[in-house]
Amino acid sequence: MKYVILIHSNPAAWAALAPEEADRVIGDHFAMIRELQESGELVTQFGLADPETARTVRHAAGSLVVTDGPFSEAKEQLLGLFVVDVGSEERLVEVASPLAQYAVVEVRPLMVEAGNEM
Repeated sequence: MKYVILIHSNPAAWAALAPEEADRVIGDHFAMIRELQESGELVTQFGLADPETARTVRHAAGSLVVTDGPFSEAKEQLLGLFVVDVGSEERLVEVASPLAQYAVVEVRPLMVEAGNEM
């Protein structure tokens, strides 16, 4: 089953980390990427550019509105995502666990794999 793993984090929390701690957490991310590559479970993964480069597109009162940046109400920003093909939800949680350090990780089945009933 294919899942998307979305990593949300507060950039201020990352900026406040000691360099050694940030390096350790990033090392854990790269270790998980290597493990997923070696097991064949990694479909793709990538980080996203700085949140200040984001544009939000929506319709409001019948007009298209494009604003700079992500939603201003949220402190956490979408930083990156993985698409994995794992055999169980237990494995999915195992994969997501190291990615959740100083972040909130959301996991969802991909509809193309799970069917339209999702």
